Amino acid sequence: MRCSADVGNAAHECYSNPDHSAIAETVLSVFSKMMATTGCAGFFLSLTLALFLNAAPILLQGQTDSAAGAVIELNRVRSSSALPNGIDVRDGDARMQIVALRDNVVRIRVSRSSELAEDASWAVLKEARQSTVAVIPDNTPNAVGFHTQALTVSINRQTFALTISDRNGTVLQKDVRPTEFHGKSFRVYKSMPLDEHYFGLGDKPGPLDRRGQAFTMWNTDAYAFQESTDPIYKSIPYFMAFRSGRAIGVFLDNTWRTSFDFGKQSSDTYSFGSVSGPLDYYVFYGPTPKQVVETYAWLTGTTPLPPIWALGFQQSRYSYTPQARVLEVANRFRTDHIPADVIYLDIDYQERNRPFTVDRNRFPDFSGMIAELASENFHVVAITDLHIAKYPGHGYAPYDSGLAGDHFVKNPDGSIYSGDVWPGPSVFPDFTRAQTREWWGGLYQEFSKQGVAGFWNDMNEPAVFKTPTKTMPENVVHRIDEPGFIKRSAPHAEIHNMYGMQNSRATFDGLQRLNPDLRPFVLTRASYAGGQRYAATWTGDNSSTWNHLRLATPMLENLGLSGFTLSGADVGGFVGTPQPDLLTKWIEIATFQPIDRDHTEKGSGDQEPWVGGAEPEAIRKRFIEERYRLMPYLYTLAQEASRTGMPIERPLFLEFPDAAGDHHPIDVDPEAAGEFLLGPDILVAAPPYPDRLDTYTVEFPSAKWYDYWTGQVVPKPAPKADRDPNDPPSSTDLVSLTTSIHPEIATLPVFVRAGAILPIAPLTQSTNEIPQGPLTLRVYLGDECSGHLYLDDGKTYAYKTGASLQMDFGCEVNPSGLRIRIGEHKGPYPAWWREIRIEIYGWSPSKRRARLNGGNIEATMDVSPGKVALTIPDNGRGEVLELE
Repeated sequence: MRCSADVGNAAHECYSNPDHSAIAETVLSVFSKMMATTGCAGFFLSLTLALFLNAAPILLQGQTDSAAGAVIELNRVRSSSALPNGIDVRDGDARMQIVALRDNVVRIRVSRSSELAEDASWAVLKEARQSTVAVIPDNTPNAVGFHTQALTVSINRQTFALTISDRNGTVLQKDVRPTEFHGKSFRVYKSMPLDEHYFGLGDKPGPLDRRGQAFTMWNTDAYAFQESTDPIYKSIPYFMAFRSGRAIGVFLDNTWRTSFDFGKQSSDTYSFGSVSGPLDYYVFYGPTPKQVVETYAWLTGTTPLPPIWALGFQQSRYSYTPQARVLEVANRFRTDHIPADVIYLDIDYQERNRPFTVDRNRFPDFSGMIAELASENFHVVAITDLHIAKYPGHGYAPYDSGLAGDHFVKNPDGSIYSGDVWPGPSVFPDFTRAQTREWWGGLYQEFSKQGVAGFWNDMNEPAVFKTPTKTMPENVVHRIDEPGFIKRSAPHAEIHNMYGMQNSRATFDGLQRLNPDLRPFVLTRASYAGGQRYAATWTGDNSSTWNHLRLATPMLENLGLSGFTLSGADVGGFVGTPQPDLLTKWIEIATFQPIDRDHTEKGSGDQEPWVGGAEPEAIRKRFIEERYRLMPYLYTLAQEASRTGMPIERPLFLEFPDAAGDHHPIDVDPEAAGEFLLGPDILVAAPPYPDRLDTYTVEFPSAKWYDYWTGQVVPKPAPKADRDPNDPPSSTDLVSLTTSIHPEIATLPVFVRAGAILPIAPLTQSTNEIPQGPLTLRVYLGDECSGHLYLDDGKTYAYKTGASLQMDFGCEVNPSGLRIRIGEHKGPYPAWWREIRIEIYGWSPSKRRARLNGGNIEATMDVSPGKVALTIPDNGRGEVLELE
């Protein structure tokens, strides 16, 4: 009907804004009912449209903030003033302040009034927020702004549009329409070029590239989430934009419910906003993706160097009980000689699911069990959910001491909020109070004394049962009492997204106070930007399906880009029992991922590596063993992450931003969807769809790679004889090297970058064992040849006072042969080896002669096709090996 179409057009603007949509739906519902009975008389249509257009702003105002006034847009520069490090610009009462923290980092704060929001942050480090550089003002008839050595910031006088460019004039980010405030909510709109790609936002399910999708940041207990589920457990309002080899980072520092739209609503616009709170965001320039990652780490911190055992194989389920079953599982690992370091205890070790208790019927000698496991080199990680059982009058110390210290979250009327979780009625610590976090950390004292090695903070979105929102009400009251913040009350709507982060912070800080010399290990499910400073994480309650194995790779890659360098996905899947081949393939792939934890839910089948018989066990064991041989490389990556924020698991474009001829990120190619890098040198090429039996193509991001398992150079493919030169190029035409793989359950294609030198250790059954034998250096010849090794005691903070060992390696081919440099031992920490075995791939000797530090040596040189190996002493002073 004509009138129906007219009504739809009139309401279009309301539907295009999420703050208007509920009103539009109500109005259209009324229209539909009235038109069904009265028809489309012109008088009625005119009247109803007039009522709608006049009433909508009033309805909107009442829905969002009755005292806030009408919609505000920043659309004209009325006045501006230069600052030593930026500019302050006004449009009536509205205000924008832009300051440069570094030459490549600007902070943009916008307010609907002349007062900016409180200058405080749970995410951005104080020293970063207070950093500053001098700028040079730019003032023209058309624009105001400034420039640094790296960036130009310009605000159009007539439209208030903000444009950020590099110093060569390349536009990096540009407003496409005015910033809008709708009551307390706001939204920022940016131009979205056709060839720009977006990464980050943490572990959202779906493709690696966020383009064409929209997301909400609201920490949610998302049991059995699927590919389209949103939101899930973490809120990390940060993304990287990548275009033509250049990258910028954008971080919206707002803990309220936020949302991001990368062209889903409008194909040429991306936008972000929040229902409330400050409009405070950072834009930082690479130009390389790695520089963006390092800058984000400078802003929000890095993952601390973990204890080395956290990189070992971890076995878990919901739940290993009773005590005898825990010991049985540990014994089976040692009997079958499958390396492992960690066993987890889920909630059933507790008395009636009450945190910080032990069920003495199921675990009659808890401390004895911990000691026995430790004697077998197992570390125990115990779950401690943040909900405290509401159990007065029974001597339950966490509740009694929390009540006495006034540590629990309150209802608006001042009473203590209570909600049902695993123990039944429960109360919740107010982690926005520094004194509450200190109290919480002290609750670990007894477990710490008994030797529990790490702790697992689950259910900390926070999850609450028997509520439609699956969490506590948004009007529950928190009391912010934190250095650097104004002391005030805040609704849960403001605190929700960083509540789990503060839970893991309280745990981490408490463990540090209890054992100042030991590095804590904390695993958290929910978190916020900056939460990587306190905990490792995992992707939550995934499913035992092939699709969830596929989803794990982009989820972990985006977590790594978002600061969480130490992360994993439940190996085998949490929800359900995996098919035997699925468990095998998942164990294979997880071997090369940061956290390698096998975990499953109550009621599912057994999921340990030996399940299914000797044949699958042998395959799984072989891959777990390979992880332990790679431990020197893994631990070196963890140390790099602690310094720079560089992920352990990486998308290909992070190391190779110019891999494709047209400079698009190679990871968005369908052929590369299953691929990822372990550090800079190892490429894991799982199938794009791991359950398919079809041959698939592996795209390489550079011209020369070696097979990890055989050491053979990957051959260049023959040109296609039937290729029509008039056909447009495909993605594989734009990369330098490809190969075809036929998938097999017992194998996983893994490759090594030409020029890499990988440190490899003799096999151990746990990271507590001292490797016996030489350190192996696998040298893969390439144009640039280098490697690095980091080592310390793997447990304490002694490395901070210099108790570590670092070595650099290099090689070069010259007219007389091959020259390999083995760096001196930098640092006093003793090496576990006295000899180094050198394995060289991609080079053959002509004379089989070796010289060490200028003198001839009697080393036996093993030569086979594509490989040369020999063993030399290592006295720690540095060696130069020359081969002919």
